[in-house]
Amino acid sequence: MTVKIELTHKLHVLTRKEEFDSVRIAGKVVVVIDILFATTTMVAALAHGAREVIPVLDEAAARAEDQLRGAGRCVLAGELYAETLPGFVHPAPLALVAHGVKDRTVIYSTTNGTVAMSLAAGAKRIYCGALLNAGRLAEHILTAHAGDTVLLVCSGSGGNFNFEDFFGAGCLVERFAQALGSVTDLSDAARAAQTVYRHSPIPHALLECRLGRMMSARGLKHEVEFACRVDAFPVVPALDDGRLHLLG
Repeated sequence: MTVKIELTHKLHVLTRKEEFDSVRIAGKVVVVIDILFATTTMVAALAHGAREVIPVLDEAAARAEDQLRGAGRCVLAGELYAETLPGFVHPAPLALVAHGVKDRTVIYSTTNGTVAMSLAAGAKRIYCGALLNAGRLAEHILTAHAGDTVLLVCSGSGGNFNFEDFFGAGCLVERFAQALGSVTDLSDAARAAQTVYRHSPIPHALLECRLGRMMSARGLKHEVEFACRVDAFPVVPALDDGRLHLLG
């Protein structure tokens, strides 16, 4: 990735979505990260031809959005506390893609990732980030938001720190650092995430973290391994009017 940037970028990592309460997000660029699986799934769906993904807060909001658009016209997918919502498609990336998303609107609800996206409202720009699109997303932000402060937001889980989200943030920090060199201003959290990424081999690191072990125990090891495919999809999903779509 060869991008010439003159202005310094400030790069910070929030380790949990709850840290939104302690930062001012107006004027900042936010990247929401939920590796297992919310943002990974949304990136995968759009990369496989979904028209748009609508991230919502909960099941009730998802059903209301579906009714608004004409019941049955959209793909409903989601979970609550790692249990697939009744009547919804499984929220993991390969399962949703296998169900069929091409040219469809996907309404998506999860316990953490879609909530984090909602909490980011008020930011200058909101993006959906995963290992799958880290390189392309970093490249886009560097060219489209020169000089802006970038917040990489780990969704976490129920208020807790999640290793895989911090790892994903570290991957994005690494991509920024590779392009920017000395003209980047990393917070301590961003430096820590970068160190974790550099010294944690995948897929082993994600398969051995708490959520990775839980997903593997549920027969979803292949989904965790899919989430580890760094830079597999050169796509940039951005949130506009509550809808995630791909930028050209």
